Amino acid sequence: MRCPVAVLPCLLALSAIPAVHAQSTVKIGTVSPLSGSGAHQGKDIENGARMAVEELNAKGAAIGGKKVTWVLQPEDDGADPKMGTAAAQKLVDAGAVAVVGHLNSGTTVPASKIYQSAGIPQISPAATTPLYTQQGYKTAFRVVANDALVGRTLATYSIKTLHAKQIAVIDDRTAFGQGLADEFVKGVKAAGGAEVVSRQFTTDKATDFNAILTQIRARKPDVVFYGGMDAVAGPLLKQMKALGLGARLVSGDGICSEKLPQLAGDALGDDKVICAVAGGVTGPEEAAANAFEARYRQRYKMPLQTYAPYAYDAVMVFAAAMQKAGSSQPAKFLPALAAIQHQGVTGAIAFDAKGDLRNAAMTLYTYRQGKKVKLQVLR
Repeated sequence: MRCPVAVLPCLLALSAIPAVHAQSTVKIGTVSPLSGSGAHQGKDIENGARMAVEELNAKGAAIGGKKVTWVLQPEDDGADPKMGTAAAQKLVDAGAVAVVGHLNSGTTVPASKIYQSAGIPQISPAATTPLYTQQGYKTAFRVVANDALVGRTLATYSIKTLHAKQIAVIDDRTAFGQGLADEFVKGVKAAGGAEVVSRQFTTDKATDFNAILTQIRARKPDVVFYGGMDAVAGPLLKQMKALGLGARLVSGDGICSEKLPQLAGDALGDDKVICAVAGGVTGPEEAAANAFEARYRQRYKMPLQTYAPYAYDAVMVFAAAMQKAGSSQPAKFLPALAAIQHQGVTGAIAFDAKGDLRNAAMTLYTYRQGKKVKLQVLR
């Protein structure tokens, strides 16, 4: 506002404008699918981040000795790249200083360019494609293992522990599903002792798999690997059972949810599904993870799906970096974020030069009597 004339009235008007206190509000964005078939997973991310924001406000977490109000702004990307970039730009325009997201690799990668251009740090609690952190962006981080590690680990487990000799591979052609399947196939070839006898494709919205499963059944695989999410894995399991395809289904964290038993029904079986979540704790760290899960159930009156703990930790890592830097301005706290060492509910968090999680762990799960059961944590 300028006062070239009528100076006194203008100054009086200026004095009526409330003073803006630096860092009085810290806005953190979350982006995930809040609509569509993956909405339960996306809401899980929002819920985890919200718990962190509520706890920061409850304990009066300050920055540079000044009390701040922590605000969460959730946005829906519908698991769609175009919606994802639109949501990212909306958060930039709204003044978010940090972003927890996205869930899907296909939305995370294009959105990361927008955050990088704006200088806003992004921590994905779920996206596993190696491409995300191979772009050279200093604003891109994640708190889960990448597909190279997940695919290699699941391949080795399938061959060494499940004793698979013949393996079929299906993916949903998304950046996440195809990327994970590709890494799994590389892992099978590297491990040796097994053969990929069929490679099939579907989509993330498909409901009929009879054609590809009939082809797979003819190859008599011991294991079917699926790269994709639980919304497709559930019907896929049902049709595997209907066709008498008794192979185990092996997959990543996209299917490793609390909703899979509901989606698969009695086709889930016991020990039929092996899935890996890109994170995990053992020993004393398990107490913190279990306590978080209990708090989540109390807060939302339902079980967490998969990603809530990682979203929670992402917010807390942002807060720790801001407090260490004494500022919520991205340019000032970004170096502290890159060098952070934080003990979260998902374990110790520190980033390498690319923004990947150092010493990343993975947890293998199966399902028994409709419940997700932990098998082991691997590094």
